[in-house]
Amino acid sequence: MKKNCAFLLLISLCFIPWNFFAQESSEIPDDYFPETAHLEKMIADAEKDGEIREPLLKSFFQRLITAVLIVIVQAIFIWLIWVFIKKLSKKIADTGQSKIKPLTIKKLKLLTTKQITSVIIFLIRILKYLITAFLLLITLPIVFSLFPQTKDIASALFGYIWNPLKGILLSFLHYIPNIITIIIIIVIARYVLRGLKFFADQISRGRLTLPGFYEDWAHPTYMILKVLLIAFTFALVFPYLPGSESQVFRGVSVFVGIIFSLGSTTAIGNLVAGLVITYMRPFKINDRVKIKDIVGFVVEKNLMVVRIKTHKNEYVTFPNLLILGSNIINYNTSSDEDAEGLILNTEITFGYDLPWQKVHEILINAALATEFVQKRPLPFVLQTGMDDFYARYQINCYTKNVDKTPRIYTQLYENIQNACNEAGIDLTSAHHFVVSEK
Repeated sequence: MKKNCAFLLLISLCFIPWNFFAQESSEIPDDYFPETAHLEKMIADAEKDGEIREPLLKSFFQRLITAVLIVIVQAIFIWLIWVFIKKLSKKIADTGQSKIKPLTIKKLKLLTTKQITSVIIFLIRILKYLITAFLLLITLPIVFSLFPQTKDIASALFGYIWNPLKGILLSFLHYIPNIITIIIIIVIARYVLRGLKFFADQISRGRLTLPGFYEDWAHPTYMILKVLLIAFTFALVFPYLPGSESQVFRGVSVFVGIIFSLGSTTAIGNLVAGLVITYMRPFKINDRVKIKDIVGFVVEKNLMVVRIKTHKNEYVTFPNLLILGSNIINYNTSSDEDAEGLILNTEITFGYDLPWQKVHEILINAALATEFVQKRPLPFVLQTGMDDFYARYQINCYTKNVDKTPRIYTQLYENIQNACNEAGIDLTSAHHFVVSEK
């Protein structure tokens, strides 16, 4: 700061001899030539010159003193600003850890308290240098304007400062109607979004019902309408944005559009597939499904992917495009309240020496003894084949606890084995095997 003030003062003082001699030469008559005049005329002219020089010197020194005072006052003002900003930065650094909270969006921490404090101090320092530069730029034209020979320089310096500020101010004043229009459009769009979200929440919670519109459609439909409304709002606001008519702005917009189109073909395909799957309603969250030979529970369903958690706590991710082209088995659709339940079945073979009535009794009793198997409707047995040495039997039982399927099958196998052992049936036959559908 001291160097800047000294440099400013040095510039001002450098103009002292020039100002003085320029003023002196401009006031002396053009026909004053002492080498060709008489002595009397020289004396008279000298007396007249002395009368002119004395007020010129007085006026010059007054202006010089004024310039020095302006420089001193400006230097003191800049020094006070620097001291104030230094104390302010120190106070922010000392109290920032306790008063400034980290910047977080939901559970994602973007900036810590220390980082925010450092950014604030950095911005304050930038503001300090900007204020100092502005004051120095203001001081130089003021000092130069005090002397007639440097008024043109002062006017040029003032123009360098005032003309950009004037242009910015006029542009802002002319842009005020556009700002008001943009604000009105954004406010209307915001309240429309709030209304859509309110109706979506009411539908998803079952408080509002629309014929043919399911509750799980509420949120995806709201997101679609939200994107469309934002795009429509941007289309309305775009003509009022500054520089929207410039070729550079249009070129950047076209370039971004091309990059987005080329780089997001698969993403857009998954997005469209996600919308189709949403309105197809093949499954819901927590449903037990089978996709591509993977059996598990749906834990996440969005517009891009579907994630399934298997019975082994494995997470499998399927792109929506893959799901849209695959067969999907939903085991929960048979376990609704108005349905009989999911039918679990397994096949087992017995030799022809064992009467089929006995086989039916053993299998039905084993199913009824299994936990989570419904007593109504009763389990039933189907004979699915007759081979050379044995017959095939299929035990079918109902359950609504589809999440317990592996446990139900385990207990069913155990009960069949125990029932056969109690009945003295040998399960070690070379032609004996059990087939089940998971």
